[in-house]
Amino acid sequence: MDTPLHWVEFNAFVLVAVFIDMVVFHRRPHKIGIRESLIWSAVWISLAVIFGLGIFHYYGHDRGLEYFTGYLIEKALSVDNLFIFLLIFRAFSVEPRYQHRVLGWGILGALLMRGAMIAAGAALIKHFSWILYIFGAFIIYAGIHMLVARDAEAHPEKNAIVRFASRHLRMTRTYHEQKFFVRENGRLLATPLFLVLLVVELTDVTFALDSIPAIFGITRDPFVVYTSNVFAILGLRALYFLLAGVLDRFRYLKVGLGIVLTFVGVKMIVEPWVHISVGVSLAVVLGMLALTMAISLSSRPKSEN
Repeated sequence: MDTPLHWVEFNAFVLVAVFIDMVVFHRRPHKIGIRESLIWSAVWISLAVIFGLGIFHYYGHDRGLEYFTGYLIEKALSVDNLFIFLLIFRAFSVEPRYQHRVLGWGILGALLMRGAMIAAGAALIKHFSWILYIFGAFIIYAGIHMLVARDAEAHPEKNAIVRFASRHLRMTRTYHEQKFFVRENGRLLATPLFLVLLVVELTDVTFALDSIPAIFGITRDPFVVYTSNVFAILGLRALYFLLAGVLDRFRYLKVGLGIVLTFVGVKMIVEPWVHISVGVSLAVVLGMLALTMAISLSSRPKSEN
């Protein structure tokens, strides 16, 4: 199923969808409400499901399960990552009506970076099959770290790269609405909003280091890895505005994600000797995430304890 035409058609669809979203429906900056974010979340999830059903129909049961398992893992990781986006916007005091623009351009950059990372990963696996063991060990480490690490207050504005950029970029001192660059006295200057975009892009690279190897643990098909990643990312903005007010309720999600990542890492390492079917993998991922989400939602928020 990995043919050049499929890649061209899919990416053309993505570009058209993002253009319609950003230019047609969200051209004017405004605060995204619950109703609007709910509608767009339903749109992106529906498109992802329809695409997955198409894979089932044209390419078979196994490829379809691989797509949905990869999509589910990436979607769950993205929910956890929304905490970081929330901290970034709070740290830089970004108005809610401009957050959608930052996430929109951040997603475009993420698509390019993840496409390159997936291509590199697929090439490495093709020529050096033993690298799967390294991927598996790294994912196990990431999963265990997620299980045992204590939550620490993040300060994205203190990141070394951010400090370097703020010192060496010619920047304005204040925001200029939703603009990333402005011209003052004949000089082109970056605004603080561009610095926020830079932080979002750098953060996504960190996220991808966990999620992309994890999906390679489910399937070796680069097209399935890429499309499941892309659909999860495309719905990230709407999901952020939908869940931003209740993110603190998902306090046990990290436990479920840690177990899922550890399971996928073990699966990658033992695959030559013990075959774990995609159906079993999907059941484990879905069951663990559903359990931890249910426990999270049924428990009281930290502020009430």
